[in-house]
Parts: sequence; C-alpha cells; structure tokens
Amino acid sequence: MSGHHDPTSVPIVSVHNLHFSYEPQRPVLVDAGLALYAGHRLAVLGPNGGGKTTLFRLIVGALKPDAGEIRVDGTPLQRTRKGLLELRRQVQLVLQDPDDQLFAASVYQDVSFGPVNLGLPPPEVRARVGVALAALGITELADRPTHLLSFGQKKRTAIAGAVAMRPRVLVLDEPTAGLDPAGVEALLATLGDLHAAGTTLVISTHDVDLAYRWSDEVAVVADGTIHRAPVDVALADRDLLTRARLGPAWAPAVHALLEGTGGHTGARPQTAAELYALLAAPDQDGSHASGW
Repeated sequence: MSGHHDPTSVPIVSVHNLHFSYEPQRPVLVDAGLALYAGHRLAVLGPNGGGKTTLFRLIVGALKPDAGEIRVDGTPLQRTRKGLLELRRQVQLVLQDPDDQLFAASVYQDVSFGPVNLGLPPPEVRARVGVALAALGITELADRPTHLLSFGQKKRTAIAGAVAMRPRVLVLDEPTAGLDPAGVEALLATLGDLHAAGTTLVISTHDVDLAYRWSDEVAVVADGTIHRAPVDVALADRDLLTRARLGPAWAPAVHALLEGTGGHTGARPQTAAELYALLAAPDQDGSHASGW
C-alpha cells in the first residue's frame, strides 16, 4: 500500500480552509482541508448527509466555496472556463446515482461525451472509449441503450465515462451503493486495476469495513470538519467514529482476537470470506483454527 506520502510531494488537488453552506447559519463544511496525493486510495467516511458529496462537488469545481481555496498541482484554482476545464481534466467525479450522470442514447455515446467535448480527434475518442469500456468490462454493451441497462451496468457506464477522460484522480461517491455483494467485489477488482494502472482513487462510503479493506488512508467527515489518518489509526478512534455516526469496523477486532489467542499472528483477514478460509485451514499441528 502507498499509505504514506512523500512530505516533499505536491498533491494533485488540495482544498484549504474551505467553508460551505447551502443556507445561512447552517454550515456543511467549516475550515475543511484535504490533499489528494498521487497513487493513493483514500476513503472518505461519514454519515449520510454529513458533507461527503458536498466536499466532492467542491473538489471538482461544481460548487463554489463560501471561503477557502482549491489548488491544482499547488496552484490556486482560477474559476474561469479554462481553469475549471483543466481541473476536470485532472479530476473526475462519478455520482452515487448513475441516472444523474447518464443521458446519451447508447453506452458508447455516453462514454464518448467527455472526450468529444475535449475536442479530441475521432480516432483518439474511439481509442479512449474502447479502453474505458474494456477497463470496466462492458465492451459488449457499447450499442446498448442506456435506459435498458441494469443498475450495476449503469454504474460501470458512468465510471467508464469518467475513465475515458483519463483523469489523474477518480472520485467516486458511494460507488458500492445499490450493488449486490458479487457486484461490489467485481467493482472493487476493477478499481484495483485502475489503481494499478496509475489512477489515484477517492471513494466516499459509510461502510467502515469496506474502507478498512480497501483504503490506504481515510478522511472522516465529522461536525463539518475533516480528520485524516492512516486507516488503522482512524478506525481505532472510537470517539471520532461516534462523532461521525459510524460504527466500529469488525476486521480490527478480529485481528485483535486472533492475536489474543496466541496464534495466527500473521493472519489479517480483511473479509468474512478470508476469515472463514482461515478458520478452515489446518494449523501446523494438523488441527483447525476453528478449534480455539
């Protein structure tokens, strides 16, 4: 994992002292700061309605902060057409509900929309769309009308549209919401491939177990502010989790229990499936872990 960034590196995008409210006297974010470093997998945790989506919309320039600054590669964002276009070349946001993002008649047309709007020549557009469809495993859906897609297929199409823009940072708002368990695992595998190919990933979730197994670091949105820490540290902070209206993650408790038995000190299952596999595996003496 790349959980620790080089202190001399400049984040791709950073927000500083952000204040934002939709209505007077009811702030959503207060003096919020967050830096997105190349190569990271960051999970933004918080309750529904806690400000995660607002933060994402501010990061991509869709909302204007009441106060504070957004920087791209260390340079303050200029809220001009050129400045915002450059920001969206660097950072793409995928919304929680794909129906808020899909509008073209077919999957191919939808995924090609961004590259076409960049003014790319047709061969480059075709190449980008082909790579994005393949990355999301939906090449065979290229000609499918978007309104006939399943929910999971719509999610993948929306993500493909963002991937086709070749952003350095891909921000996904509740990407696993509405997916069945197999769909969640398939999506996480796809995100792993995108990360391995060099994309910096940021997801929001209120699923602490997902954050624990997936991310290098977490940023917890609580009381309008952002608390960033390595995943092990943040998810062991019960006071912080309580203030963010989040429950504890089960995996750290399982690790503590396993280590407390005096065995399996090297085993750190991240999922229930991995835990069951560990319990079924014979110990060195031929007994099974489930014997304890």
